[in-house]
Amino acid sequence: MDVMRGLEERGNGKPLSGVENLMLHFTPYDEDWSKLPVIVSGEGCYVTDDKGNSYIDGLAGLFTTQVGHGRSELAEVAARQMKELGFFPNWSFQHPRSLELAAKISEIAPGDLNSTFFVSSGSEAVETVIKLARQYHKTNGEPGRYKIISRDVAYHGTTMGALSATGLPGFKAPFEPLPSGFFHVRNTQQDPDGAADAIEQMIEAEGPELVAAVILEPVQNAGGCLVPPPEYWKKVREICDRHGVLLVSDAVICAFGRLGEWFGIERFDVVPDMTSFAKGVTSGYLPMGGVVVGDKMASTLKENAPMFMHGSTFGGHPVSSAVALENIAIMEREKLLQNVHDLEGHFGDELGRMAADHPVVKEVRGMGFFWAVEINPEKADGTPLEGDEYQKYFKGVVSRKLMEGGLICRFDDKDDPVIQFSPALVSDKEVLSRIAEITDGALTELEKQLGYRN
Repeated sequence: MDVMRGLEERGNGKPLSGVENLMLHFTPYDEDWSKLPVIVSGEGCYVTDDKGNSYIDGLAGLFTTQVGHGRSELAEVAARQMKELGFFPNWSFQHPRSLELAAKISEIAPGDLNSTFFVSSGSEAVETVIKLARQYHKTNGEPGRYKIISRDVAYHGTTMGALSATGLPGFKAPFEPLPSGFFHVRNTQQDPDGAADAIEQMIEAEGPELVAAVILEPVQNAGGCLVPPPEYWKKVREICDRHGVLLVSDAVICAFGRLGEWFGIERFDVVPDMTSFAKGVTSGYLPMGGVVVGDKMASTLKENAPMFMHGSTFGGHPVSSAVALENIAIMEREKLLQNVHDLEGHFGDELGRMAADHPVVKEVRGMGFFWAVEINPEKADGTPLEGDEYQKYFKGVVSRKLMEGGLICRFDDKDDPVIQFSPALVSDKEVLSRIAEITDGALTELEKQLGYRN
């Protein structure tokens, strides 16, 4: 399909490229937006651009398309639901699909996480977590608890509360002053042995009677798939219990199979007081997010508060709910959680073997279908890469060679530079091996230009 011609036809012959009209998300203005790929179709683990180039979608859209692209089952379910009931809110009303989805999530969520509040995105889910934590403590007779603790470099979303929980100063600077009461501690990459203790130290420093919640991702995304030490989550659970602080798993990325479990946190044998989710619940076919709340919190609010004072027009949208139910059914039918468990070792081994031949690689880490290759940002002679040179080699050479090789993934430098991989859960050994092979070619080109090889 000629995308530009199609746009002109829809503009009644008036030139309309769309490039001048669409504001992109987190995309630098100094990039030539007219040269960015226009993705027009997808099938399974692959997407195709308007020039006919095919790519492995090594990021699953954005950690999202768990069941892959082009699933007609999801389109058919959405169409049927639109014909039956296209929209009705969950404000003082209920409809069958959100009731069914809430029941299904209660079935698959860990422990006593049985009550779900639906929203439309991951940022809204984290915003909801913050509100739930603060209202819960007020309702529970501890109105002074309002402070939120999260980790350095962690990304929790774009709304003002979620952004305040985010541990990336550069992301927050354009919007300051942000809401108060948010504090950050060292993450598990910065301090593997002391990261849990840092949380307790922060609680004690800020006053346990003032701290509402600790918010952590099962595996931290920003910084590059930061897998915690084995006992980290259990230790944090004990710390929170000791001080009466709520423990929140932010599973916007890690839920719905990314780590081979429904909510990711199961890998660490801990049940949080709440977990957020989004992205993979519908495989991105429609927007949806939510928070699953434990029985103690849910009953306390029901018994002592007139209502949870929060709402969202599209939360629990009937079409999104129908798609989510079918998405979960596909994952169950095709045993996609087991596929992740079966192949995570292969994926890690392939990336590890690839990295062993590259002196520029600092570390390979991850679990499930969620991996990162960390790159040492310096030339062969030890000269650090900074400023324009850094952009030239890393954002230029690496990103360009990955795309030329037929792989969409993420080059991220929120902390140390990493290449991140998060393919669809339907990926097989061939796709995972090909991801490593294309990355190998990109790193070889980078090392040639940095003087590591001839």
